[in-house]
Amino acid sequence: MAAERVVAVTGGASGIGLAVAEAALAEGWHVAVADLDAGGLAAAEARLGTARASYTTLDVTEEDAVEAWIAGAAARGPLKGLVTSAGIAREVPALETPADLFRRVMEINVTGTFLCARAAGRAMRDTGGGAIVTLGSVSGLRGGKGRVAYGASKGAVVNMTRVLAVDLARFGIRANCLCPGPVETPLVAAMVGPEQRAQWTRRVPLRRYAQPAEIAAMAMVLLDEARSSYVTGQAVAVDGGFSGAGIMDEVD
Repeated sequence: MAAERVVAVTGGASGIGLAVAEAALAEGWHVAVADLDAGGLAAAEARLGTARASYTTLDVTEEDAVEAWIAGAAARGPLKGLVTSAGIAREVPALETPADLFRRVMEINVTGTFLCARAAGRAMRDTGGGAIVTLGSVSGLRGGKGRVAYGASKGAVVNMTRVLAVDLARFGIRANCLCPGPVETPLVAAMVGPEQRAQWTRRVPLRRYAQPAEIAAMAMVLLDEARSSYVTGQAVAVDGGFSGAGIMDEVD
């Protein structure tokens, strides 16, 4: 039954992760929500309920904790989906970026994604397949000012996902990387000031930021075998046309 499918979502307490959890519940999945923010998880639990969702405080860089979380999710039913929305971002000029910050961004965004994908892939291998959706960014597809650490991490996630798609195809597991442009999330709000927000809006052909639900909608397509059974190894930009834009008309 569709209701027995389990999807594990990291970074599920806010932003895109929370929107994915909400969309998955609406489509009949059981959702295993994980986030480092215990307070945010409590708010998510109040919003989403506990009938078909579980909540775990998780640091995605801790290997044993990730393995235990995935094992717990798989115990609720066949694990058929993973969405890795947990991540951090900082905007610092390249020559001023501390090595410790660079390492931390890579540890969370890259190593954390890998640990979750590996654990979920092992569980899906044992239940006949599934789908992994990693969260990249247009910053992993194009250069961007002040994003040497963030861009490097998201570029790594894009290529890691392509390798996962190749390695896991024989087990019936698809892997795709969702690459959002500017989105109305707490992470983006903390990183982008009013001037840069205006610059983004001018450079996006649709002339606006996305809502988290719009990114979640594409994640659900990539998770669903019925809608994307022949899609794997792709970096899917959901960016209002930003990554494809060339010369554009100026707007006030």
